[in-house]
Amino acid sequence: MTNNKLYGPKGTGLYRTYKAQIAAQFSGQKVELASDFQIGSTNKSAPFLAKFPVGKVPALETDKGTLFESNAIAYYLSNDQLRGDNDLHRAQVIQWLGFADNEILPGLYSWVYPALKVIEVDQATIDSGKESLKKAMGVLNSVLLSKTWLVGERLTLADVVVGTSLLLAYQVVLEPSIRNAFPNVNRWFLTFVNQPQVKTIVGEVKLNEKEGVTTALKATASEPKKDKKKDKKEEKKPEAKKAQDDGDDLEEEAVEKPAKDPFDALPKGTWVMDDFKRFYSNNPEDQAIDYFWQKFDKENFSIWYGEYKYPEELSLVFMSCNLMSGMMQRLERMRKHAFGSLVLFGQDGKSQISQLWIWRGQDLAFELSSDWTVDYSSYDWKKVNPDTDEAKKLVHDYFKQSEDWVQNGLKFNQGKIFK
Repeated sequence: MTNNKLYGPKGTGLYRTYKAQIAAQFSGQKVELASDFQIGSTNKSAPFLAKFPVGKVPALETDKGTLFESNAIAYYLSNDQLRGDNDLHRAQVIQWLGFADNEILPGLYSWVYPALKVIEVDQATIDSGKESLKKAMGVLNSVLLSKTWLVGERLTLADVVVGTSLLLAYQVVLEPSIRNAFPNVNRWFLTFVNQPQVKTIVGEVKLNEKEGVTTALKATASEPKKDKKKDKKEEKKPEAKKAQDDGDDLEEEAVEKPAKDPFDALPKGTWVMDDFKRFYSNNPEDQAIDYFWQKFDKENFSIWYGEYKYPEELSLVFMSCNLMSGMMQRLERMRKHAFGSLVLFGQDGKSQISQLWIWRGQDLAFELSSDWTVDYSSYDWKKVNPDTDEAKKLVHDYFKQSEDWVQNGLKFNQGKIFK
């Protein structure tokens, strides 16, 4: 097996290093992150420069040779799926790599890095960066309107590179009032960062709640501090400078802060959700349905039914399943207080997604947290009266998910249970 040694700051979250590590996770390549690497020292040494004359990181050393550009490294560590499964897809992957470098990163440098105090720029530069990044987000939002991934029907290196390039933006400056204008990008991004292969490298990604403030990062600039004893008259006014992302301009460390449970303000009631979930998991569905109605606390819990608003966009079963899986991943923090049944009806070209949810509280739970609002606006939601025959039928059908189930003329295809 080829030995791949990756040089880069360990555990700092530099997005260029993430590209390579995530690509390797998906392809199954073995990559060793150099344990003795020190930014600003190792990459300036004569032995390092002899292998990598540019002196930047990430840099990859293999049995076959060396590479020093992050896109090239990520491409080398990818498999055929990540690179594209035909000539057009391979060209489109390269297209999106260029898009990330030329359309996303300039705005990132001018907007995100000043917010992290890594560089000092004037307000005009920041405003220009905002518009540049928003423009790129608008392009992505249009492209992702009817697509799960950027190229083809499966995740590729295009998603890895564009996704990691936007990581800092989502963590630092894309607060809810800004990112809500790009729902398709938000859906795609959260689906991407919740892939197991991505989470292994990046960890849990928390979206920013207020521009310039992030609970996920604490940034430190790598530039030497100014001498406070220096005569102020001799100090020059800081000039706007461009961020040079050579791997030593930004380091991040996780700041662990317990997140407040959005359900804390709601009455707990008498129904123990965990007890029901265990019973549902370990007993036939008919018994679980009887158990549900015996224990259900209608005063403090509610039942909601939702149908996807845009069934004409559900062209492929594979993509519809990704929509459901991605939504469940993004609602992970709701799991303690909610139970859901997500169902796909129909086949390729004609299908529909509908859902039945039971959660604590009497209102739409998705609105309790901005992290939960990515998907819910794509559905028409209706609160179900638990005392009606309609509620009895919905609970029976969605808890049981029978293979011969037909709804609105469409046959049951597959379902997922959130528990």
